[in-house]
Amino acid sequence: MTTLADDLDHAVADWLSQLEVGGYAALTREAYRRDLLQFLGFYQGQLGHSPAIADLARITPRTFRAFLAKRRQSATSSRSLARALSALRMFFRWLESNEIARNRAVLAVAMPKLAHAIPKPLTVEKAGLVVDATAESGSDWVAARDLAVLLLLYGSGLRISEALSLRLRDAPVGARDVLTITGKGGKQRMVPVLPVTQAAVARYVTMVPYPQGPDDPLFLGAKGGPLSPRIIQLIMAGLRATLGLPETATPHALRHSFATHLLSRGADLRQIQELLGHASLSTTQVYTEVDRDRLLEVYDKAHPRA
Repeated sequence: MTTLADDLDHAVADWLSQLEVGGYAALTREAYRRDLLQFLGFYQGQLGHSPAIADLARITPRTFRAFLAKRRQSATSSRSLARALSALRMFFRWLESNEIARNRAVLAVAMPKLAHAIPKPLTVEKAGLVVDATAESGSDWVAARDLAVLLLLYGSGLRISEALSLRLRDAPVGARDVLTITGKGGKQRMVPVLPVTQAAVARYVTMVPYPQGPDDPLFLGAKGGPLSPRIIQLIMAGLRATLGLPETATPHALRHSFATHLLSRGADLRQIQELLGHASLSTTQVYTEVDRDRLLEVYDKAHPRA
């Protein structure tokens, strides 16, 4: 169990609070907290006592590398290791900027190399099956909710965390056909909402059996609390089994499908970058590879000399 001296414990709490003020999502803050405490627990094992602020000055690059190596031995992915190292860099930069402690050893540690992952969107036909099957799944408010959420993912390219962070006051109903979304790193973007999505959200709002104030979550769980992302993940799992979809058919695949289908119909890559809220164009460019692969697949199937 990781135990920290009071001064370091307070510093960690202050840093996490600053991340919240900076607009970092709750899931991201929790992941960073877990990464930092895992490192400090590892360092505690090396010290033989609970680390304090003064102990941070003695951390060397070798300590960080040993921590990452131990995590890798536990089958931690390169992506998770890269996130952990990013969290540590952020924490030590924050300590220095607030004149609490200064140690730049973490900057001497190279980021783990990440495999080049290509998004796996659904085809237009299969994305349509997901929407149609959800629309036909029932007439109660839960079915209406599920359809509204999935349409926001596929129709507006929202991350599941972004859709579930919407408040009732944000509901895209009536004349409101654009949402202002705060995404990763507090970056804001405007996304259009299709009329079919507006209608689905409006139907859900009129059917919710629980009282809601303007600041309450838009999407509620069966017992009236905030809707858990796990529920949407389970819905997609059920649709995979029912419709014979691939294992890659997840809620996030609907966001990938949104981007890929726009690109295949001539949307500009910069416009897609803005709609998705990507900080870098290079992140959006992976969708050009998806589109290219699909074109080659169609060519191989259709060309008489292929």
